[in-house]
Amino acid sequence: MEEKEYKKSFIVTGMTCINCVRRVEKALRNIQGVSFASVNLATSTGFIIAEREISLDEIKEAVRSAGYGVSEEKLEDVEKKRYLQNKRNLILSWIFTSPLMLLMAIHMFFYMIPYFSILEFFWGGIVIFYAGKGTLRSAFIAITHKHSNMDVLVSTGALVAWLTPVLEILKFPIMSFGALGAMIMTFHITGRFIEAYIRDKATKELKDLLKLQAKEVRILEGDKELYVPVSAVKIDTIALVKPGEKIPVDGVIVEGDSLIDESMITGEPIPVFKKEGDKVIGGSFNLSSPLKIKVTHVGEDTYLSKMIKLIQEAQGTKVPIQALADRITNFFVPSVVTLSILAAIFWYFNFYRFYSFLEKMKNIFPWIILTHDPLSFSIFVFMCTIIIACPCALGLATPMALIKATGLAGKKGLLIKNAEAIQTSKELKVILTDKTGTLTEGNPKVVEHNLDERTLKIVASIEKSSNHPLATAISKLVESYLEVEEIKEIAGEGMKGIYNGKEYFIGKPKNEKIYENLLKDGKIVIEVRENGKMVGYLAIEDPLREDSYEAIKKLKALGIRTVMVTGDNFQTASVIAKKLGIDEVFARVSPQEKLNIVRKYQGFGQKVAFIGDGINDSPALKGADIGIAIGSGTDLAIESADIIILKRGISKAVDIIVLSQKTFFIIKQNLFWAFFYNLVAIPVAMMGLLNPLIAELAMILSSINVILNSLRIKA
Repeated sequence: MEEKEYKKSFIVTGMTCINCVRRVEKALRNIQGVSFASVNLATSTGFIIAEREISLDEIKEAVRSAGYGVSEEKLEDVEKKRYLQNKRNLILSWIFTSPLMLLMAIHMFFYMIPYFSILEFFWGGIVIFYAGKGTLRSAFIAITHKHSNMDVLVSTGALVAWLTPVLEILKFPIMSFGALGAMIMTFHITGRFIEAYIRDKATKELKDLLKLQAKEVRILEGDKELYVPVSAVKIDTIALVKPGEKIPVDGVIVEGDSLIDESMITGEPIPVFKKEGDKVIGGSFNLSSPLKIKVTHVGEDTYLSKMIKLIQEAQGTKVPIQALADRITNFFVPSVVTLSILAAIFWYFNFYRFYSFLEKMKNIFPWIILTHDPLSFSIFVFMCTIIIACPCALGLATPMALIKATGLAGKKGLLIKNAEAIQTSKELKVILTDKTGTLTEGNPKVVEHNLDERTLKIVASIEKSSNHPLATAISKLVESYLEVEEIKEIAGEGMKGIYNGKEYFIGKPKNEKIYENLLKDGKIVIEVRENGKMVGYLAIEDPLREDSYEAIKKLKALGIRTVMVTGDNFQTASVIAKKLGIDEVFARVSPQEKLNIVRKYQGFGQKVAFIGDGINDSPALKGADIGIAIGSGTDLAIESADIIILKRGISKAVDIIVLSQKTFFIIKQNLFWAFFYNLVAIPVAMMGLLNPLIAELAMILSSINVILNSLRIKA
């Protein structure tokens, strides 16, 4: 019996850097039954997979034990509150810091302001302890839970600077850096605000999807039209949608026909004509005529809700390259604190020996503060080193690129369930693809058959129980159905059922030679047997998807081998493969054989993708390095896949490969610049050649650079 997986997404509050993320992930993995836990710093979301149902209270308790919180509010509401709070802190900090900066310049270069140290102490204290209380709280939580984060470094630097005027007031021979403490905190708050603003742009695609979720539905109660919240709508309720309005729920048209714009969900720009009996998706737009729609799915079961949930889950997971950054940042902050202390001790005991060096360097770096006091300069170096090395850019390097990539993929009609697929896709060497519903339209029609009316009705009644495109084509041949018993779908073979004590099988022919003429024309032949004896056949034609030709051509241009793997006969498969230019064909294969073919290519050391849509494709989808399911396929195929194609066929595989190449290039750039920045900046700070404000600005710009670079990923 297959074990069930339970998945849950939630919002984590209070995180500021990659060390916070690691702490929360560790706490989540300690929950009994949790097999996987991932937290995304860029979106503040957590995601777990468990062997049992995990309650939100259990998650809250685990996250709280790590020093952070879990919010039950919607992500957009949490972000709005955080934005307003950050804005208030930003305004308050600059109200006090701006005049303090001006007075500091006057005090240093023009006129000695009496009691300036006292002013630094009080005004700086307001900025650090009130406007910067969130940063201090985060640092306190980290320290009390025996770990460190970016806020520990910023808070330490700001507090050390703020305490220097006290020492000066107490007549210690030390230079006051109180104004610098306020400026460090203000710059940090400003950087956070800018980061959040730019980060919101990176999540634009997901936010656009969230906006598609309607809040109200116009329902019909007799002759009355009533507006009710979406959450209160029940299945089978009749909703009325007028031209120009958003379709609020998933349903089936029961009256009317209209053009529907599904571009925001499927990525297809051309409106689709829909009539009575057709399905519509909540979040799409009714363009031309009024529609009455019977609700079929509500709440989290709607197509749009599932789509948003899958994107959020993908954004919450990690790619292998991120493990490198995680391992480094695990020891990064403690190492930086150690280096900061060592640098301060070095300068305290060697200040006069290297004083001439500092005088020369001041001509190149005018922001160096020269004093005649070793203690003052040691504190100055300590602050610079500890601030310059904040690892925020490292923490954002990978997740920001993933957020942008998964959002763009969703916009193009691709749902990435597993973020690791973004890294693996660029390494693909072989793409195995099913035929029916993948290379073909999946909307086949019966063009010929020799069954009598009674047998045809029995056959259609059996086929009605399957979601396979061929079965759907056969079931449409009759208007009413019979009660057939013991209907069973045999993966890769066909369907069977019992009617009036006789067993009927509809599927692959025993002897294909007798249908040679039909097969030469590329038709699919379905044989019907009654108690094992052949009683007739159906010839089906399934047109090739328009994008299949161009997709195969582009895949070959990328150096990828294309292979058709189908349960259909070799002759039909060969005709289609020849038309498309596919390199190799495997026909008449069972589900297990499809998986074996996947493993065969993997055995050559090649990364393999499998594209399919049926139950018989599920083992191969699961076994491939990347499983890509056609969204119109079966639930089992979709569940087994890493990527879901919402619209069209394998041309989307080209899109994911190209997107993977672009994304991974950006991730490598982000990591390079984040590492390079720290490798260069830390030694310079330890040499005393930086100013704490320059250090803070450099740290902010490093994080902003990573976010802006991630925005360069284009569809």
